[in-house]
Amino acid sequence: MQDKIKQLKEEALKAIGETQTVAALEEARVKYSGKKSELQEFLKSLGQAAPEDRPKLGAMVNEAKSAIELALGGRKAVLQNSEQTKKIAAEKVDITMPGKGIRRGHLHPLTQVMEEAKGIFIRMGFEIAEGPEVETDYYNFDGLNIPPHHPSRDMWSTLFIKDDVLLRTHTSPVQIRVMEKRKPPLAIIAPGRVYRRDSDATHSPIFHQLEGFLVNKNVTFGDLKGTLTEFLRQIFGKEKNVRFRPSFFPFTEPSAEVDVECVLCKGKGCRLCKETGWLEILGSGMIDPNVFKAVGFDPEKYSGFAFGMGIDRIAMLKYGIDNIRLLYENDVRFLEQF
Repeated sequence: MQDKIKQLKEEALKAIGETQTVAALEEARVKYSGKKSELQEFLKSLGQAAPEDRPKLGAMVNEAKSAIELALGGRKAVLQNSEQTKKIAAEKVDITMPGKGIRRGHLHPLTQVMEEAKGIFIRMGFEIAEGPEVETDYYNFDGLNIPPHHPSRDMWSTLFIKDDVLLRTHTSPVQIRVMEKRKPPLAIIAPGRVYRRDSDATHSPIFHQLEGFLVNKNVTFGDLKGTLTEFLRQIFGKEKNVRFRPSFFPFTEPSAEVDVECVLCKGKGCRLCKETGWLEILGSGMIDPNVFKAVGFDPEKYSGFAFGMGIDRIAMLKYGIDNIRLLYENDVRFLEQF
C-alpha cells in the first residue's frame, strides 16, 4: 500500500505539471484530489490495514494530499497568469495619449514577517489570541511572577499611565488572561504591539512581539526546542543552525535564550554578530509553577513552555536592515524594496 501511495503521488504531480489549461488542471484535481479519487479511497481503506501500520499509512496519505494540493495551487497560479497574459495581448489597445500608471501597494515588511510567523505556528496547531495594549500592573508583571520591587522589573523600561496602569511591555499578559478563562490543553500565540522607553538604531519605543505558549500534561523542554527550531528554520532557512543558551526570565524555569546562525557571515564571525557567529533571536523556557498557581492550574498535573520574540528584529535580520527606524519612517523608497 505504501508503494501505491507513493506511485499515486508521483503520477499526480507529473500530471499536474503537464497540464496546459485551467480546465485540464481541474480535471486533474478531480481525478487525484476529488471526493472519488484514489487518494480518498486509500483514506477509507485505512481501517482495513494492520493497527500498527495505520499511523504511518495515514501520514503518507496526508503528505501526498498536501503535496498534490500544493502543486495544484502553484500550477493554477501559473496557468491563470499565462491565460491572463494571452488575453491582455489579444485585447491590447493602442493608447496614444500619455497617462499616469496606478501604483500598486503591498504589505509592509513588518506585516509580511508577522503573517509568515503566524502562519508557521498555525500550521503547528497553535491558535491566535489577543489582549489590550493598555494593561494593568498585575497582568503585565505580578501574574507573571514579577512582584513589586523585584529586580527583574529593570529588564523592562516601562511606560506608566498611572501607578497601576501601563502600556504593556510584552504580549505575555495575554498568557495570563487566556489561562484564567480556559483550561489545558492550550497552544496559543499572541501577536501585537508592545511599548518600552527605549530608542536607538536597534530599539524602538513601539515594536511588535509574538508571544507563544503551550500547556498540557507531560510537556517537556524537548517539545520547546523542537517547536522553536522548526520555526526558526522555516523563517531563516533549513540550513541555519540554532542553539539554546541558559538564561533567566521570572516567568519561566528553566529559561533559555535562542540564537540563530548569523545571517550575514553564516557563522564565521562578523561585526553584526560581534564575531560570535550567532544572533540572539528570542527568549523561552518552561512556564514557572508560580504562574500556574496564579491562574489556578495544578503545576503537579500540568507543564508547559512559553517563548517571546521581537518581530521587528526578525524582519531586520531576515532582510538585512541595519536601522529599526527605517521600519517606521514610511519612506516609500525603502518600502518599495519589499
